[in-house]
Amino acid sequence: MPGIPRWSAAEHVGMMDQLDIATAILSISAPGLHFGDDAAARRLARYCNDEGARAVREHPGRFGLFAALPLPDVAGSLAELAHAFDTLHADGVVMESNYHGIYLGDARLDPVFAELNRRKATVFIHPTDPYCPCCQGSEQAALPPLGYPYPMIEFIFDTTRAVFNLILSGTLEKYPDVKIIVPHAGAAVPVLTARVGAISALLKLGRNRMSVDDAIRKLYFDLAGAPEPVALSALLQVADPTRVLYGSDYPFTPAPVAADLAAVLDRSVHIPASLRGGFMRENALGLFPRFGEG
Repeated sequence: MPGIPRWSAAEHVGMMDQLDIATAILSISAPGLHFGDDAAARRLARYCNDEGARAVREHPGRFGLFAALPLPDVAGSLAELAHAFDTLHADGVVMESNYHGIYLGDARLDPVFAELNRRKATVFIHPTDPYCPCCQGSEQAALPPLGYPYPMIEFIFDTTRAVFNLILSGTLEKYPDVKIIVPHAGAAVPVLTARVGAISALLKLGRNRMSVDDAIRKLYFDLAGAPEPVALSALLQVADPTRVLYGSDYPFTPAPVAADLAAVLDRSVHIPASLRGGFMRENALGLFPRFGEG
C-alpha cells in the first residue's frame, strides 16, 4: 500500500479504547525482515521483538506479541525463537506467506516448524508480495508493475497458496501441535476448499492422510479485512466456528475504517448470537488464556 502508517503503542491503545478492544497481539507484517542479508535480518528481528515486548510490559493486559523471525535464515530463526519464547515470553510467532519464494510448507522450513511443534506454538500467517516475475518492480515506484497495490488482490492469493501448501505438503499433519491462524477470513481458502479437496483426492496428491476438509477445520481464522457480506458466509461453511477470531488489521487499516468494519461485524446476520461472544473474545482466550486471568 502507498505509504507506511504512523504507529505508536499509545495511539494503538487509544484506538482499542474507542472500539472496546481489550487486547491486541502485535506483529510485523509485509514485507517481513529479510532483505538479502542474514546478519541484518537477525539484528532487525531482535530489535522488533524487543520493542514489541517493551510495549507489552508498558501496557499490561493490552498487548500480546507474535515474534518475527529472520526467515529464510533458518539458523537465525531458531535462535530468535529461543529468545522470543524463553526471554520475551512471546504469545506466538508471525510468518510471512513466503520468504523470497520459499512458501510455508516447504521442507526447508521444517526445522523451524519442528521447534514450533515442540513448543506447541501459535503461528499467525501474514501475506506478503507474491514471488513471481510479473510482480517484481522498482521499490521506488508508487505502485507495483500490475498497477494496483498487492494487498488489494495478490495478498489474498499468496495466503491461499501458503495455506494449501501447508496442507498438501503434509506439514500440518507432521507438526500437529502447531496452531495456525489464517488472516482475512481465510483469503480464498473457503472458496477453493472443495476444489482442492476433490482434485487432490482424485490425483492422490499430497503427503498426508488427513483430508483437506479436516485440515481446514484444524485452522484458526481471523476476520480482518472485508469479510462481509461474502467472505464470512463462505468461511463459516468450511471452518470450525470455535476457531474464528476478530482482527482489526490496524494500523494498515486506519482507525476509522477499523471502526466501520467492527460495526459491520456487530450487526452481521451471519454471526448468530450464540457465536458472537466466541468470535469477538472467547475463542481467542482459548488460544491465549493468560489474557483472561484476573
